Amino acid sequence: MAKKPKKQRVAGGVDTHSGTHHAAVVLINGRRLADAEFPATAAGYAELLAWMRSFGRLHAVGVEGTGSYGAGLARHLRGQDVRVVEVNRPDRRQRRAKGKSDPLDAYAAAEAVLAGRATTVPKAGDGIVESIRALHLVRASAIKARTACTNEMKALIITAPAQLREHLRARAATSLAQACSRLQPHEDLADPAGGVTAALRRLAARYQALTTEIADADTQLAALVKQARPDLLAVRGVGVETAAQLLSTCGDNPDRLHSEAAFASLCGVSPVPASSGKTKRHRLNRGGDRQTNRALYMIVITRMGHDAHTRAYVARRTAEGLSTKEIIRCLKRYVARELYKILTCSHVNAQDPQQLDKHRSIHQLSSLLTTSGRTVRRKTSKGQMRRVLTRQPLPEPSCRNRADKNPLEADGASGRHLPRVMLPVSARTRTSPAGWPADRDRIEALGRSRLGRCQVDMATRAVRCDVTAWWAWIASRVSQVNPMVIVVR
Repeated sequence: MAKKPKKQRVAGGVDTHSGTHHAAVVLINGRRLADAEFPATAAGYAELLAWMRSFGRLHAVGVEGTGSYGAGLARHLRGQDVRVVEVNRPDRRQRRAKGKSDPLDAYAAAEAVLAGRATTVPKAGDGIVESIRALHLVRASAIKARTACTNEMKALIITAPAQLREHLRARAATSLAQACSRLQPHEDLADPAGGVTAALRRLAARYQALTTEIADADTQLAALVKQARPDLLAVRGVGVETAAQLLSTCGDNPDRLHSEAAFASLCGVSPVPASSGKTKRHRLNRGGDRQTNRALYMIVITRMGHDAHTRAYVARRTAEGLSTKEIIRCLKRYVARELYKILTCSHVNAQDPQQLDKHRSIHQLSSLLTTSGRTVRRKTSKGQMRRVLTRQPLPEPSCRNRADKNPLEADGASGRHLPRVMLPVSARTRTSPAGWPADRDRIEALGRSRLGRCQVDMATRAVRCDVTAWWAWIASRVSQVNPMVIVVR
């Protein structure tokens, strides 16, 4: 019987617009197959995906503008288990050489994915962080509008009649808005004093309305940030607004940031190499997300004024000859490294399997195990990590008669093997209960139902020890593992 021919592998590219999306398909070897245009609707997204899959197995799809016109398409493709890659528009030199059209841009997006030039994973945009981003965007626009309102009030006061100017000059923004709102309206608007008074009253009402809107947005943002990442607010110098900006930058899938260097580059705090010949130097990075860079700057300024360790660092670097700007740049890089570890560490309930299923990255599960006091062995599968986190028993080991080799490694009642946690013991630590072999440098803790006594296998004989500070320290290193059997190797 003849084998069924395998489908060819293809890659897709999409040039997105507000009303339509233009898609193209290329073979894995780079040969162009076809292009077509689809409406930017839910039915159009499904039709586009079915059209691409009709040419073969879909390797990946490069989408332009995943944060704007292509956001809906990217979410639909991701929901259908399609690998989505964010593609920047072609540079101007390529456009001048090859021209500009929707089919050419779609083919360029697909070819960028095949060539490896486009590797960025777009934001998911389907979780609580997307809500935080939307509210933070509205708050930022209200802040800008209130600042513009304040500037307009002060500009009007400069050219106002003398009596009005002397009454309102040298006031802060809030006090100025309150004073302008209390001004008595003039009946004759043709008089300059009456016209300026009416304008100031309108600006004061706008200022107060924007202040109320900002306060409401702050309340909603505080609740969402505490629900999403309460551990982020515990970092010194990080407030609600700063945390909202950091979460908006990372998105609902922070594991798309593959390293802390990538996060630093995204924030614009990574130095850019600018060496040539014998000259070895770095220049300032003026790219990245400038709003996130501003958030890091505010964290650094706060720590420079209120954190003792940061002030000591500033004093030491100042004595070395660095300027304040250079010190702030160094501190922003350090803060980015600290925040990356927090932002990429999954804040989930380890007892909820549904939440664990959302974090399929083995790096995320390893971080959860390490945080809870466990040491992850090499070649540990994600299923094993989830079972350990949810306190589920591991399946029977493949090695036969393992329980016979060490009777303490199996449950005496059922004979099943329990999840094991490796705990290193420092060779310098010699304080231990009587009879503990001081020359041992590693122990293996096996979970039991209650913490009361411990059994130690010492040269084929078991020793039962009362709970001491030593065992309490071991129990503190193993999250919620009550009494245990300690097997000495």
